[in-house]
Amino acid sequence: MSEADAETTSYNPFDLTKVWPHKDFPLIDIGVMELNRNPENYFAEVEQAAFTPANVVPGIGHSPDKMLQMRILSYGDAQRYRIGAINYQPNSIDGPVDDVAHNEPPLNIGDVADRYNHRDGNDDFTQAGDLFRIMPKDEQTRLMDTIAGAMTGVPEDIQRRQIGYFSEADPAYGAGVAERVGVNVA
Repeated sequence: MSEADAETTSYNPFDLTKVWPHKDFPLIDIGVMELNRNPENYFAEVEQAAFTPANVVPGIGHSPDKMLQMRILSYGDAQRYRIGAINYQPNSIDGPVDDVAHNEPPLNIGDVADRYNHRDGNDDFTQAGDLFRIMPKDEQTRLMDTIAGAMTGVPEDIQRRQIGYFSEADPAYGAGVAERVGVNVA
């Protein structure tokens, strides 16, 4: 998805509860990861790998995804707490290079750097309804049965509010849950 596409989508593309439609943004294969052995020394080969999204190849930027931003901040601290500071010096290329050609391109963050209200302009129902409608009938039935079972014992006003959300996603979804919990929404 280009930055221009991100600015014109009907949903926030960095909202973890949203899915980018594959017909508009098909998945791109970037390679194959082959796991062909177990580590011989767990600490040296797994713990010390200490992956953090803060470490990126020069020229690659981070998205404004809120979960990623938090991971950039916290993962490095967590790994330093677990395994201590790791000294990568000296290396064969004399350390990091401050080269303009390799610097991260600026990200046009627009209004997202301001106070953020995740409800502004957000559609929480279209994708949920689309998912419900592509489910086979037996999956829809199991979903509504499971939700109704979980709503047993919940006060009716809360049940009605939740059923209203399901109905906004798809009227049959809301009606199915309402019928199963015994709430008349007509």
